[in-house]
This record gives sequence, C-alpha cells and structure tokens, in this order.
Amino acid sequence: MKVTEHIAEAKSTLFSFEILPPLKGKSIQSIYSGIDPLMEFKPKFVNVTYHREEFVYKERENGLLEKIAIRKRPGTVGICAAIMNKYHVDAVPHLICGGFSREETENALIDLQFLGIDNVLALRGDSIKTEATFRPHKDGHANAVDLIHQISDMNSGTYILDDVELNSTDFCIGAAGYPEKHFESMNMATDLLYLKKKVEAGASYIVTQMFFDNKKYFAFVDACREMGINVPIIPGLKPIKSLNHISFLPKFFHVDFPEELSKELLKCTSSEDVEKLGVEWGIHQSKELLEANVPCIHYYTMSNSTQVKTIAENIF
Repeated sequence: MKVTEHIAEAKSTLFSFEILPPLKGKSIQSIYSGIDPLMEFKPKFVNVTYHREEFVYKERENGLLEKIAIRKRPGTVGICAAIMNKYHVDAVPHLICGGFSREETENALIDLQFLGIDNVLALRGDSIKTEATFRPHKDGHANAVDLIHQISDMNSGTYILDDVELNSTDFCIGAAGYPEKHFESMNMATDLLYLKKKVEAGASYIVTQMFFDNKKYFAFVDACREMGINVPIIPGLKPIKSLNHISFLPKFFHVDFPEELSKELLKCTSSEDVEKLGVEWGIHQSKELLEANVPCIHYYTMSNSTQVKTIAENIF
C-alpha cells in the first residue's frame, strides 16, 4: 500500500521508523536485530536510507594516485525486498540524486516496481566528503524537484526510452521538509517555495528533518498550509543518545535544541545521562504530537532500536 493510503485508513496516529543499511560485509541479521524489537508497535512502513559512494586514493607503482570509488553500505533494493518478505510491511527506499544518472535512476525504479514496492522518498542527498558543495552526476539531477519529475513522468508512462510503449509505474512519492529550513536555503520563505515545487512535481507526502522543538514543527505545518501545501506532513524525531550528539546534531543537521532541553543537557556528565534524557524528551515530544493528531510519528533509529522502543512503549 501507499503511505498516503495507510494515513487515510488510519484511525489514529501511525508509527514508523527509518533504518540504515548495514556496513558492507555485514549480514542481513544486523538489520533484523534493529527491526524485531519495534514490530510490536505495528509499523505500516519502514524507511531504508541510501548512502552515497565515497572515494579513496591509492598510490600506484608509478607514484601517481588513482581515485577509486567505494561504497561502504549496500543499496536499498535488496534490503527493502528482504524487509517486505520477512515482516510483510511496506518498505520505503530512499532515492537520491547524487552519484546517479537519469538512466540509472530509471533502472532502479523499474527494479523497485518489479518487487512490488509502492513508495519512494525522493531526496537530493548530501555532497560526498571530498566535495565542498553538492555536485550532481553529469547526466543526473541537480535537485529533488527534478528527481520527483522523473518519477512522476514514469508514473505517467514516460520513460527515457520514449520510442516504445511502456507500462506506467505507480509510485507514491515522499519528499523531505525542514522545520528549521534547509541549511542551503536563503530563508524559510524560499525553502517553502522549493518544497511547494516538490509537491507540484508529484510528491504526495512530506517527512520532516529531525527537530527537538515541537513549536517549530507546528509553525512549519501552518506555514506550509498558508503556501497551499496540503499533503500530509509527517514529523521525524530522533532521540539524543550520547554526549557527542550535543554538538554533533546541531552541527551536521543544522537543528537547535530548545532552551528547556539544553538546560537539562548541560547537567549531563555521561552518555548514559544523555541517553536517558533523550528518551524522556522523545516521550515528551511524542505525546504532544500525538495529542495534535499528527498523521504519523517517524523515528530515526540509526538501526539502534533501544531508545525508540522505550519511547514507543509509552506512546503507542
């Protein structure tokens, strides 16, 4: 089923979560061990992220350096198939622009259609570590709007190979939203303009970047509605887990901690203290969102389900 169909049929707020593919060489069991503890909360869908290739430089006998592409984590197609086969829930693979040509994207979507996958989350993706700014594939997409257009075209039966009649796909397309704006946007107004373009291109629901202040999510939803963005907006939450997260999350995800939370974080002297507070704050956020009848609460687990399980036991 499509994510939007799950939301339309639900009588209460849904529970969903996101996992990371295992590191290259790890077994599928490392995925299952992160999913098993959360199945009691009856998720309707599970998101599977995609991580771009990285590059290393190896010195050859002639002294020259050769740039070699490596991929530390496998792709999402096989993982999504395994999840759907084992748990009988919908898997939502992430599709990104970076590192892919339009033809490679089309082939990936054809594979997903063959597997009976109904949903995709379309993202631009991050730049690789060796790039100061995002650089698209020379035959690929520069932004999520263009990627969504390609998926929508395939839903209408338009493929790159346009001289033969092809069957239409029927993907439900998700897009990312940023309650505290994307860090590359000039301001929130322009960020909302880009988001509206994603919806106009074919996105039928939005999942937000993590946030720790519910007021910012509610203000974001209100601003979207004023812009004419009327698709479901799913809040994304991530529990703070370690002392490192106190500086890491604001720096790399460009989010702020509300004053009430930051005061408590300053009292923490160990990662265990932070992890406990992360659960408490996650419960607090989730309860408030539940009372607001949000369509779904989506948790970023990073493939570690311990904190999310404790939160869900108090919420769902």
